[in-house]
Amino acid sequence: MELMFIGAAHEVTGSCHYLRVQDTHLLVDYGMEQGINYFENVDLPVEPAKIDYVLLTHAHIDHSGLLPLLFAKGFRGQVWMTEASADLCSIMLRDCAHIQMQEAEWKNRKAQRSAKMEVTEPLYTMEDADGIIRRIVPCAYEQTVEVCDNIKIRFTDIGHLLGSASIEVWATEGDVTKKIVFSGDIGNIDQPLIKDPTFTKEADYVVMESTYGDRYHSEEKPDYVKELAAIIQETFDRGGNVVIPSFAVGRTQEMLYFIRQIKQSRLIQGHDGFEVYVDSPLAVEATGIFHHNIYTCFDEEAMDLVKQGINPIAFPGLRLSITSDESKAINFDQKPKVIISASGMCEAGRIRHHLKHNLWRPECTVLFVGYQAIGTLGRSLVEGADEVKLFGEHIEVRADIRKMTGMSGHADKAGLLRWIQGFEKKPQKVFVVHGEDSVCNAFVTCLSEEYGLTAYAPYSGTRFDVIQNVFIEEAVPHALEKKAAVKVSTGVFARLLAAGQRLLVVIRKNEGGANKDLAKFADQINSLCDKWER
Repeated sequence: MELMFIGAAHEVTGSCHYLRVQDTHLLVDYGMEQGINYFENVDLPVEPAKIDYVLLTHAHIDHSGLLPLLFAKGFRGQVWMTEASADLCSIMLRDCAHIQMQEAEWKNRKAQRSAKMEVTEPLYTMEDADGIIRRIVPCAYEQTVEVCDNIKIRFTDIGHLLGSASIEVWATEGDVTKKIVFSGDIGNIDQPLIKDPTFTKEADYVVMESTYGDRYHSEEKPDYVKELAAIIQETFDRGGNVVIPSFAVGRTQEMLYFIRQIKQSRLIQGHDGFEVYVDSPLAVEATGIFHHNIYTCFDEEAMDLVKQGINPIAFPGLRLSITSDESKAINFDQKPKVIISASGMCEAGRIRHHLKHNLWRPECTVLFVGYQAIGTLGRSLVEGADEVKLFGEHIEVRADIRKMTGMSGHADKAGLLRWIQGFEKKPQKVFVVHGEDSVCNAFVTCLSEEYGLTAYAPYSGTRFDVIQNVFIEEAVPHALEKKAAVKVSTGVFARLLAAGQRLLVVIRKNEGGANKDLAKFADQINSLCDKWER
C-alpha cells in the first residue's frame, strides 16, 4: 500500500495525491497549477488509463481542473465526489475547457497575423470535459460507500465551498486495513451561507492543507457588511465603480449575501437602487446550484432566511450578465455600480476587460476579496503595481486598490489546529501539503514541537509505505526551470497516443480470458492496424 505526493507539495495549487492499494490505483484530486510554481512536479507513477478511481475533495479548479486532461489521456474510471461538487463540476469543467479552447484560438489568430507557424492546442477540449463529467459518481455527506472490494470512503463537510469535503479512505490489503484522511481545503468558521467544518474522529494517517498555517485572519471577526458598505459609499460618492474580482463559485455568492443585507438595511445613502452586475455566466449558473443545494449545505442563518421566504443571495437591482454584448454594455453605462466578475485572481475571463476600463480611473475602486497566488495579476495589483498589461496594452493603475482582510474560505492557523485536534487519538503521521514552502515548514514545526504530532511536509515525488509506516523515497525539491523547447505531441495525435496506451491497459486486464474471446480481440486489433498501416 503506497501513498505518493504529486502536486501541491510545498505549493498552494495543483493538488494531487496518488494511492495504490494492491492493484488498485487512485488519485485524490487532480488540480491545475495557478500562478508561479517554484518546484517541479513529478509525473503520475502510472499511465492515466491505469488509474481506476479519482476521489475529489471539492470543485475548485486547483483541485479538479486537470480531470478532463486525465480523460483525454485515457482515463475511463469513476470520479467520486459529493452531490454538490458534482453539480459544480458539471459547469466548472466545461467553463475551463471553453477558456482553454478560447485562449488557443486567440493565440493562433495572433500567430497568423505575425506570420508565425506555431499552432497552439488547448490543454483539453469540451469533449474531454463532457467525457469526465459522465464518469462522476455523486455521494451524500456522511455516507460510507464501497468503491471496490478493498476501498471504502466517506465524505464529511469541511466548510470550504459548497460541496467541499474531507475524505476518509479505508484501504485494505490482505488482513490489514489502514485509514487515511485527506482534509481537502479546510474552511473558515462563521462563513456566510455554508456550514462550519465538521471534525473527523480517527485516522491512521492524515494529509492536510496548510494554506494559512503561519498566520491568523483576525482576532475579532470583521464586520464585512459594514466594511463593504463603506467602500461602496466612498466610491459611488466619487462617481466611480466598485469592481470586485471574485471566484465565480463561493465568493461571488458570499458577496451577494452581504450586498443583500446592505440594501435591506439601506446602508448606502444617496444612491438608492444602485445596480450590482454579476458578469460571469459561470457565476450565474453556480448561483443556481447554490439554490439547488440549500437543504444539505446551507448554515442555520441562511436557512432561517429561506424559511421566511427570503432568497439570501438575491435583491432588487441585481443584474445577471450572460452574453458578451451584455458584458460590454456594462462599461458604457456611466452610473456608479458594483461589478462582480471572474476570475478571482484576474488571470482570465471577463474581469480583465473590466480592469482595462476601470483601473485607470481614480474615482473607481478595485476590491479584492480572496487569496491572490504569487505570479497572478491580482497579486501584482494587491502588492502595489503602478502599471499592468492587458490585451497587449499598458494600463496605468490609478484606481483605489483595496482588500477585505480576513475574508477567506480557508481556515487560518487557529482553524487548522482546531481541525487536527479534533482527532480523538493522534494519527501515526500528519502529512502537510497545500501551502507555500515556508508555510509548510513552519506548520510542521508547530505540529511537532507544540502539539507532539509526527508531522512531515513532503516534496513532489515522495513515496510512503502506509502499512510499514516507512518512507519508500523522500523526494528532494527540484526548482522549476524554463526548459529548452522540445517537440511534444499535441492535439489529435496526442489523443491517438493516449488511445494506444489505453488499449495496452485493456489488453493486460483481459489476461486469462477465454481463448475464443482473446483471439477475436487480437483479430480486431490486427484488422485495425492493417487499415491504418502506412
